[in-house]
Amino acid sequence: MATVGLRVISGNSNRGLAEKICDYLGISLCRARIDSFNDGETLVEVGENVRGTDAFVIQSLAHPVNDHLMELLAIIDALKRASARRITAVMPYYGYARQDRKNKPRVPITARLLADLLTEVGTNRVLTMDLHAGQIQGFFSIPVDNLYASPILLPHIREQFRNELVIVAPDAGGVPRARAYASRLNAGLALIDKRRADANQAKAMHLIGEVKEKTAIILDDMVDTAGTLVAAARTLLENGARAVHACCTHAILSGPAAERLAQSPFGSVVVTDTLPKKPDRADIPNLKVLSSALLFAEAIKSIHNEDSISRLFELQH
Repeated sequence: MATVGLRVISGNSNRGLAEKICDYLGISLCRARIDSFNDGETLVEVGENVRGTDAFVIQSLAHPVNDHLMELLAIIDALKRASARRITAVMPYYGYARQDRKNKPRVPITARLLADLLTEVGTNRVLTMDLHAGQIQGFFSIPVDNLYASPILLPHIREQFRNELVIVAPDAGGVPRARAYASRLNAGLALIDKRRADANQAKAMHLIGEVKEKTAIILDDMVDTAGTLVAAARTLLENGARAVHACCTHAILSGPAAERLAQSPFGSVVVTDTLPKKPDRADIPNLKVLSSALLFAEAIKSIHNEDSISRLFELQH
């Protein structure tokens, strides 16, 4: 591939993933100092000439979210002022995506606010994966490529599980994703009907679909506190599922997530590396992390070469 004029720069949120992406691309990370002053202000210094280059900034909005967001904005501003030709924000995990609508009086639509910030600072394009709400792409006036994790998760499911499969959506919003996987796998489809009491608190109520004597795979775009996942797993077992597994794209794993998953009935929990590894992941038995580096590298290569990236979506449709 042609890499002339290509620069990949990483913030501090998921440098390990950025290095893997660069390994696939056959280039080195752009030299940069991403630090903070003693008073906590973000410090960014790009250490290479980027004038006229095609720059890709890799930064997931991992904890601490606002610190990493400020890093991302400052890096983009530095690249713009250094005359980069095009700047793409590569956000494997797009934070604030759950705040995509006004569901109460006097609350912000923060997903839209983030889109405005990225656009105003000088971002020319956004590359992300498994947005919590696909309509967030409409918040932008610049191109947004929303990759799917299916090229990563589908081969794993095919390899590990053979017969009597049912793909389970943990809520109504996850049905389109679960249906697409079920179609590809010739598997059954089920839905957990849940009621959310408050933010980060969910209770699985009852099951729609047949799971008796089947291997159930709960499919979700993220696992945060794991309350939804664990409640769904217990509901499936109560309804006769032979075994329950989970496949999630973004492993946020905040608060009691590690403890809940460690004590859960899951046979396995599969996530990707869109978010960095947390120390308490070691306490979760049967946790498996699959890399998204190749998928992002292929997308970056196609964008840089002005090629179509539609081939990266083929397993989903």
